Amino acid sequence: MQVIQHVAEMQAVAELLRARGKRIGVVPTMGYLHEGHLSLVRLARSHCDTVIATLFVNPTQFGPTEDFERYPRDLDRDLKLAAEAGADTLFCPDTKEMYPDGSATFVDVEGVSAVLEGKFRPTHFRGVTTVVAKILNTTKPHLAVFGQKDAQQAFLVTKMARELNFDVQILVGPTVREQDGLALSSRNVYLSADERLRATALFRALKHAEMLIARGERSAAHIRSQMLALLADAAPAKIDYVAFVRPASFQETELLEPPSVLIALAVWFGSTRLIDNMTIPIS
Repeated sequence: MQVIQHVAEMQAVAELLRARGKRIGVVPTMGYLHEGHLSLVRLARSHCDTVIATLFVNPTQFGPTEDFERYPRDLDRDLKLAAEAGADTLFCPDTKEMYPDGSATFVDVEGVSAVLEGKFRPTHFRGVTTVVAKILNTTKPHLAVFGQKDAQQAFLVTKMARELNFDVQILVGPTVREQDGLALSSRNVYLSADERLRATALFRALKHAEMLIARGERSAAHIRSQMLALLADAAPAKIDYVAFVRPASFQETELLEPPSVLIALAVWFGSTRLIDNMTIPIS
């Protein structure tokens, strides 16, 4: 697997691949890869001739009190896992390469970036959309793959790419879970054994909502109250939100209508903030 650290070199390699008629797929990550990331690499591989995985812990999407410094990093491990999953190239720039001195240009998707995650992490999505735009301009892919676990991020990236006329297809891969339902996340390593066990309440709450909807319940308030009761039994440190949104617009709704609803939640266990979501069909 080829390892590239500089933007100019990555752009040159991408141009050469395109000139050779290769279909390029890119999987942006912040590293400390797990099976969720690797499933996206394999998904990209199934659609493309060559796959670029990117590894960059992006400082602009972390707030001043968030976990940038302690975010888990293990480059040697990531190199091995990315190659085994089918990546041909790993693009792993440092911060100065991605944000040269004097950088003052950002991409901000207004509206949807200010709700849910954006409400609790006000500068987060500006950092996400900016770095994704940089990655797309550097790797020049035909296809970019993101994970459904970060549903709001995937929605915003798709919206940005469409509205700024990026010549790239955005594909969203399904959430990968542990056997007990906990969504895979690099931040799961922060959980103590007890917190890890209690964190399974996120998936149980989503599955309970799915059952209520299947039985005909259409009131978000009623479903939310039962979800909050299930979550409270797991003694979380804090619940930021349990939200019901229309997948096509990411606007919150209190009356569930066809064809589907996305339920998203953010919950703290100890000092670790976990997010999860599920899209549930409505007939």
